[in-house]
Amino acid sequence: MDNNQQLKNSFNYGYLCISMLITFWFISVFEILAKIYTGIEIPITTIALFYKLINDFWAVFIISALFLPLYLALHYSQRKWKDIPVKIIFLLIIIGQFALTKYHLTTLVNLGADFLGYSTSDMYTTVTASESFSILYFVPFILFPLLFWGINKLISKKINSKNLIKISGTTAVICLGIHFFIPNVSEPQFQNKLAYFTNDIIRFQEDKKQFSAANLSYKKEYPLLKPFSATPDVLAPFFEIKDEKPNIVMIIVEGLGDEFIGKNEYRGFTPYLDSLIPKSLYWENFVSNAGRTFGALPSILGSLPYGEKGFLEMKPLPAHSSLISILKSNGYNTAFYCGDESSFDHRINFLEYNNIDNVIDINKFGANYQKTKENAEGFSWGYPDAEIFKKTLSEIDTKKGPRLDIVMTLTNHEPFNFPEKQEYLKKVDHIINTNKSLKVSKSEVETYKDIYASLLYTDHSIQKFMESYAKRPDYKNTIFVITGDHRLIPIAQKDKLCRFHVPLYIYSPMLKKAQTFKSVSSHWDITPSLLSFLMNNYKMNKLEKTAWMSSGLDTVKRFRNIHTIPIMQNKGVINELIYKDYLYSNGDLFKINENFETTKISDSDILKTIEDTLLETKKLNAYLTQKNKIIPKSLLIYSKASFEFSKEELAFIKKETKGLNNDKIFFKARDLAFNSQRKEARLLCNYILNELPNYADVRTLKGRTLAWDKDYKNAEKELLEVIKRTPFYYDSYLALMDIYWWTNQDQKGIEIAKKALKNEVKNPELGIKLAKAYQRTNHIAMANKAIDSMLKKDPNNSEYIKLKKELKQ
Repeated sequence: MDNNQQLKNSFNYGYLCISMLITFWFISVFEILAKIYTGIEIPITTIALFYKLINDFWAVFIISALFLPLYLALHYSQRKWKDIPVKIIFLLIIIGQFALTKYHLTTLVNLGADFLGYSTSDMYTTVTASESFSILYFVPFILFPLLFWGINKLISKKINSKNLIKISGTTAVICLGIHFFIPNVSEPQFQNKLAYFTNDIIRFQEDKKQFSAANLSYKKEYPLLKPFSATPDVLAPFFEIKDEKPNIVMIIVEGLGDEFIGKNEYRGFTPYLDSLIPKSLYWENFVSNAGRTFGALPSILGSLPYGEKGFLEMKPLPAHSSLISILKSNGYNTAFYCGDESSFDHRINFLEYNNIDNVIDINKFGANYQKTKENAEGFSWGYPDAEIFKKTLSEIDTKKGPRLDIVMTLTNHEPFNFPEKQEYLKKVDHIINTNKSLKVSKSEVETYKDIYASLLYTDHSIQKFMESYAKRPDYKNTIFVITGDHRLIPIAQKDKLCRFHVPLYIYSPMLKKAQTFKSVSSHWDITPSLLSFLMNNYKMNKLEKTAWMSSGLDTVKRFRNIHTIPIMQNKGVINELIYKDYLYSNGDLFKINENFETTKISDSDILKTIEDTLLETKKLNAYLTQKNKIIPKSLLIYSKASFEFSKEELAFIKKETKGLNNDKIFFKARDLAFNSQRKEARLLCNYILNELPNYADVRTLKGRTLAWDKDYKNAEKELLEVIKRTPFYYDSYLALMDIYWWTNQDQKGIEIAKKALKNEVKNPELGIKLAKAYQRTNHIAMANKAIDSMLKKDPNNSEYIKLKKELKQ
């Protein structure tokens, strides 16, 4: 290839790169306009856009440099299709850039390494909850690639090679100068989305390498281990201590940021929670330890480290204790309530590891409860908050105290759907027209009207629950703990701290006095302080040692911070740290004032101290979780072991499951079972159940294979477990009735069929099995009754008719 041809190829590549840059700029303009349209406040729109264009230039510059060798190599090959691969790659990059922009517009945060922390099913659930898909939704994904193609055609004809060099050189000089002389240009809100995504994943992988188990050691084998007495009892002075152990009701409210409470920025839409402040112990400068729900349970209930991508993502879970396991060992009945799948974010694995007595989730509500209406995509998270509290009240009526009840709400999350929504939207209208103390403008409320209505609904649901609970005889001996899991995402955040700023209430009729605290504490401090209070004031099995990530709640009234609080905003990213009255966030340093507001500052000495502290915190987190050094196993009270596999079994599992998700692994297990490889099928079932213990089809298959191998005792055990976990799933009842038929336990078969009918399980085969069980036990009248009810629904069914004739003989 001659020099002229090489030069021409370089210019053609330059045209492609300029086209991609201009397309990126159009996407940035789209992002800014979309934010303005939805009411998101952008302080100085022109500057924000300008900064974004600068970052887009550098992103394209790096992409261009990366793919130039490929472009030139293809041209040296002299193939007819030599331009096509690079053009396709650039088109895919543009689609990726727009997809990341859409994600940002939905969540108001950039997608980064947290992408690696979610399963495909979890991502699908979250996206379908947040977005409404239609033909219009996908139009931009076609328009921007077409725009790139059109721009390339246009500029390759209109701009000659000399002008291309001048434009590229001038743009590079301007962008380089701005990048070095204006530091704010590199802040996350201005960064190119693809560059942020790539850099964050690279940073995550570097951290992973730096903090690998091989590089970690501590002088003290269990660095967190300390005497129980090291956590002071700061709550006792506020309570009237009784002889009977108190019930603990913990309410974790989805998306409840402190900005929506009391006299804060977005006040006025949580009247009941506002009314609790002067009656409670209330921490107004309280923070979550994570920016999403994945961090709530391990932080609140266990004061536990994060692991690599969140504690709940670890397989297997490291040895640890929690409020659940410790109170259970002291005679408490423990229960968890939510309206969605408890397997989401692997919460069920954490709860069952701690041997919780009852998990009530979407599978256990039944026909008497109203599910949240599906959105346009057919998605529903599950049961709304009022139904969750209704279910909680019905369940605790059957339990004897003392109790630990953990309730996790759901409604205050995209898509913000709930029953009687129109009524709550009217209430929002009434508030903005009559409440003159609102800080937020009417137009801002109108923009996020669904969210404010959802806040009202959740607040009212909590109020109804508390009022119903107050009528119970054990109300006077109950302590209520209320906090948010994190601040909700869609409404713009005033600063980098408010994402984690949540309220903490401790309310009880047992309180001698209420108090508001300005001192800083976090989710990590709840369990240490609760257990210190309970064990120092009630007859309980005292702990000799504990292993908490923090030292307990601070009850000093004035503003101060005695804790070091690292924060994992998204899965896999620990880049925030609260240290004394400073916030460190992604390299930036902020001063926190007594109103929990931040001001960006420059102080190299403090910055160095905090960066060193964060580095040490990351090292500690990796050591504790990778080397299983949170607490010695000898100090564990309860821990439900997961299935363990030999090296040979792991090799088989790895081979059979490569590239398969859990659903496909189940199909593989089913095929093995049908081909008489039942032991191997159970191995795959156990592998799935380690991650998804509520997967009813898998556990039922396991139970059936045990029955086929005539291990009826263990088969019965597995199938009863399915019914306990998913009482409205028909196949487990049918499988169990088969076992009772084969083993001549017809009375058991009748009882389990009655239970199915009571739970309104509808399956015609169930009726046949019940009628046959009645027939074999000589309850002919009951058998006729069962078969007659089925014949009414399907009078021409040949199997029903045949059985009816047999009963007459």
